[in-house]
Amino acid sequence: MPDQDASVRPFIRSGKPAEDRWALIRDEDAVLPDSPAIVPLARWQALEGSRELAPWLASDTELTPELAEELAAAPLIAIDFPKFTDGRGYSLARLLRERYGFNGEIRAIGDVLIDQVFFLTRCGFDALSLREDQWLEDALQALNAFSRAYQPAVDVAEPLFRQRMREALGREPALA
Repeated sequence: MPDQDASVRPFIRSGKPAEDRWALIRDEDAVLPDSPAIVPLARWQALEGSRELAPWLASDTELTPELAEELAAAPLIAIDFPKFTDGRGYSLARLLRERYGFNGEIRAIGDVLIDQVFFLTRCGFDALSLREDQWLEDALQALNAFSRAYQPAVDVAEPLFRQRMREALGREPALA
């Protein structure tokens, strides 16, 4: 059965409010809708290529090189946050972007709160399906809560101290 809250969940893609055309299917045995669907990883692997499907990864998924290669064919990858305190999804997104070069959409699903949106985007998420009790306007403001970040991340690879040093010396950024 599709996620009952999908129609009321605030959704952001690329920093803007968006319409979510993907149904989230959490049950391994649920009947699939005719529309595009995000399904558990095992079901996606079993049905890959048969219809417009995308996988969702549990937070404890072991992202091996073989799995990352398989996921490269996915139209999007959703990463589940079963609780907002479970930070393993951040690591999965960074690994997909930085180690395995995934360029498609990475979507946060589950217990996603406004407090997380800035850090989710820094780790490589570009789509956020917020918990149904979160306010879209507040989430959009939270995306710009900080003007600069000290640590390197997916969005800015150079730490702030190096940026400032380079700027003080009048040098161009180093190519990665």
